Amino acid sequence: MNKAINIGINENHREKIGDGLSRLLADTYTLYLQTHNFHWNVTGPFFQSLHTLFETHYTELAVAVDDIAERIRALGILSPGTYKEFAKLTNIKEVEGNISAEEMLERLVDSHETVVRTAREILPLAQEADDESSVSLISDRLVVHEKTAWMLRSHLQK
Repeated sequence: MNKAINIGINENHREKIGDGLSRLLADTYTLYLQTHNFHWNVTGPFFQSLHTLFETHYTELAVAVDDIAERIRALGILSPGTYKEFAKLTNIKEVEGNISAEEMLERLVDSHETVVRTAREILPLAQEADDESSVSLISDRLVVHEKTAWMLRSHLQK
């Protein structure tokens, strides 16, 4: 017997927030994969520092992916979990082939800013529903991605 979910957020709100968090999850997972790719394939005079920086970033993103997916499940929504689902939901463009370290940094700035925009789109939905758990999660992600984009942009300034 499945008991109805009664966490103080109506079903319509839970579904809308879950859909938004699914897009945030897809963006975050795609960014995780992109960052890991760049960690493996970065070359050039700043190899060591960027290799280490990218590892720090993808490690943080791995934890974030789990947190977002678990919040979706707590709302009673099935979390996406396949490449195919993520590809449909994400706004982050995949990178194929070999690109320079500078291009990697530029792509990562764009990708982190994309995650910020996605998070900003769903934050009002969670606020309207008085879903403080999702608001907190989304706000935390905004802080991380805004700061990371700033730090990556700083590498590009000459």
